[in-house]
Amino acid sequence: MNVKVIITGATGMVGEGVLHECLQHPRISEILVLNRKSCGIVHPKLKEVLHADFFDLSAIEDKLPGYDACLFCLGISSVGMKEETFTKFTYDLTMHVATTLLKQNPSMVFCYISGAGTDGSEKGRIMWARVKGKTENHLEKLGFKKVYNFRPGYLNPTAGLKNTLTYYKYVSWMFPILKLVAGKYVSTLKELGLAMIHVATKAYPKSMLEVKDIVAAAAQEVSTPVY
Repeated sequence: MNVKVIITGATGMVGEGVLHECLQHPRISEILVLNRKSCGIVHPKLKEVLHADFFDLSAIEDKLPGYDACLFCLGISSVGMKEETFTKFTYDLTMHVATTLLKQNPSMVFCYISGAGTDGSEKGRIMWARVKGKTENHLEKLGFKKVYNFRPGYLNPTAGLKNTLTYYKYVSWMFPILKLVAGKYVSTLKELGLAMIHVATKAYPKSMLEVKDIVAAAAQEVSTPVY
């Protein structure tokens, strides 16, 4: 079974890496990228809708039906942000996009990237972790066919992509060492992309995917679809 996916955040490092895997994967038949600016990629599978305000998708709602999964890679750093602002651009924005997509695609699978250390209790001391935890929890209550929350740690970038953050150029050489000493927090961007594809096309027994689950889901065979 081939699936049609919507990807957000494709102009960032993570979103670009996920899009890269989707473009190459035989199970992904069509990709709709929702961006504020163009990702600059031309491919037979790819459609791109540019839209400035993700808090109001009414102008593009007619372009959203007919998709099986959303791979939500849109996000911002919490560094230097007050909780109110971070909540607006993390929880509020994600929930608005998710609610809009669900209305157009009642059988959709929603894949959300949060991060290692996310606080599902919503009561911890770390601000970003509480907000991400709230987002995870509320996504699961919306009514999607399935919600998968991904909690990656260090992501080794995919070679050749243009949106790789600069500091990765200086630390990527350490990846084999990190795998040895901190393996449960380390994966590749390729593994994250494949894991998202595989859970969207054939499911996974857990809805919360820590790094070890991301690696395991990435390695799943794709010959036996569940959905």
